[in-house]
Amino acid sequence: MCGRYTLLADEVEILKEYGIDHKLEEFAPRYNIAPRQNVLTVISDGENNRAGYLKWGLVPFWAKDPGIGYKMINARSETAHEKPSFKRLLQRKRCLILADSFYEWKKEENGKQPMRIYKDDRPFFAFAGLWDRWKQDDKELVTCTILTKEANDFMEPIHKRMPVILPKEDEAWWMQQEERDLNELHDYLRSLSIDGLEAYPVSTHVNNARNEDEACIEPITR
Repeated sequence: MCGRYTLLADEVEILKEYGIDHKLEEFAPRYNIAPRQNVLTVISDGENNRAGYLKWGLVPFWAKDPGIGYKMINARSETAHEKPSFKRLLQRKRCLILADSFYEWKKEENGKQPMRIYKDDRPFFAFAGLWDRWKQDDKELVTCTILTKEANDFMEPIHKRMPVILPKEDEAWWMQQEERDLNELHDYLRSLSIDGLEAYPVSTHVNNARNEDEACIEPITR
């Protein structure tokens, strides 16, 4: 799964990268992004890219209880095209969820060691995301989930799953809101290679989602 990540990239560089002409009201460096928090996403309306904040933890439009979002921070890419919660979104409601690293906990003899994983060839990148809008009475939530897949050779010693990180050249294609063939998307996600990853151990300071400072990303010596 993917349950924590960071976004420390420069706001101006993000806006430039995605051709966005408005500032981000909530933007600030984030060292320990956790589920049910607002996360920076980019969505295309067919002509322009729009950046904004969605709540991390998908609440499908048909859900009776918005608390379901706590259980839907990730969607398995291998089965998303079959699941009622995800297949409609996979067809039409795809988004980018921006990050520059993520955390995973590696099982070791003395417990779980948090690791920070990043791409050595990109200062920031995008997870493949799905989003939906939920309304009930006077309440409205716009939420998202991160697609995951089986770990590649690099990630496998750390964790058996990993987030889907989109190649830069596929981001615009992914965001397009035209309806897509589910089998085509399934085949794309299955065959996607995620390269250029690096990792280093960090302190258990990151284990507490309330800790939001540079200590979360500082390397430790083991």
